[in-house]
Amino acid sequence: MPVRLRQEVQEVPRRLSRPEPALADDAIWLEPLAVTLVPELGWVLSGDPDIARFTRIPSDPDLAFLTGWLTRYERAWEDGSAAGFAVRDAASGEAVGFAGVVQLELDKQEGEIGYVVAPHARGRGVAGRALALLTRWCFESLGLQRIELRIDPANEVSARLAERAGYRREGTLRNTYFKEGLRGDIDIWARVADG
Repeated sequence: MPVRLRQEVQEVPRRLSRPEPALADDAIWLEPLAVTLVPELGWVLSGDPDIARFTRIPSDPDLAFLTGWLTRYERAWEDGSAAGFAVRDAASGEAVGFAGVVQLELDKQEGEIGYVVAPHARGRGVAGRALALLTRWCFESLGLQRIELRIDPANEVSARLAERAGYRREGTLRNTYFKEGLRGDIDIWARVADG
């Protein structure tokens, strides 16, 4: 009787294709992150209290953090683990935010979207527009079946934005690790492909 050798199938990471044409509407467009954007994204280092409180960006980021952060996102395009974008104002071309699929599991067809808007650009609908563009891209181009947003319960602006974008609050992760030794509650908001 012939002996059948068992081979383990190793999944090869899936390289992500950058959107062509670029994800855009009449007010913003999304540019894939690269380390060359360090000078334009310097506002991340501003120490803004909302960025410190509601994002995973360190409370006191430095240039080494920003460079490493952008480098990780640049590499993530190659291994399919994340997809980060600079959000640019369509009229001026200025980088006014970050939006991305911060956790991407293509094999499970799931992802988590995150976003942050430069302090001087808030109140103009930047985050909502970026979220809409990314959500559509995730469902239509990446074939995701589920997208999550993780929002601090005190972040009422993001909660309203999630609701307007069709996300539903599913529950709260209580006393979960956030960053820098901090624990707190995080609300899970989600959209699924079929509704």
